[in-house]
Amino acid sequence: MSIERIVEQALSDGYLTPTMEAEVGRICDTASELSIEEYMALDRLMGALLTGEVVAVPRKQFINVMEELVLSESIGRVAELDASIDPPLDVGDIAAYALNRLPPLYATTEEGASYQRKKAKEELQGLIREQINEAISRNLQAPDPNPDRQAFKSSDVLRQVNHLLQSHARQYESSNPS
Repeated sequence: MSIERIVEQALSDGYLTPTMEAEVGRICDTASELSIEEYMALDRLMGALLTGEVVAVPRKQFINVMEELVLSESIGRVAELDASIDPPLDVGDIAAYALNRLPPLYATTEEGASYQRKKAKEELQGLIREQINEAISRNLQAPDPNPDRQAFKSSDVLRQVNHLLQSHARQYESSNPS
């Protein structure tokens, strides 16, 4: 999508989503030179943001604690089995399979996340293990069900992890003054 179309969409909707913002950033980062139309569109967007005609939607302000729990458990189980299995298991495939069969546990604060972790360990740990074991079993039966599939680019995953770490670092820094 072009900068002009993104700006038109933002002006029409009255908000700029994180995805739209990221796409504008990607275009600006990869273009050797922006056209006059692109500069004018960016100027219109800045003016609309400053006047409140367009509101920037904040980035993700919540987490799914279940992702953290499943990923941790998946890594542990795959590590236990890794030496005896060829080809090696894909932790991402295992975790995604299990997550698709487990309830999400969203939280917007550290207190909420702690509550969700405790609740999951008390009430859902058996179900988490069961789904991970099922994922491992299925993966062993059919290690690569679709060899033509395209994995996420590592830069996308690294960008998400970097954003997550930055948000946690800000929380940590504000709660632990030097």
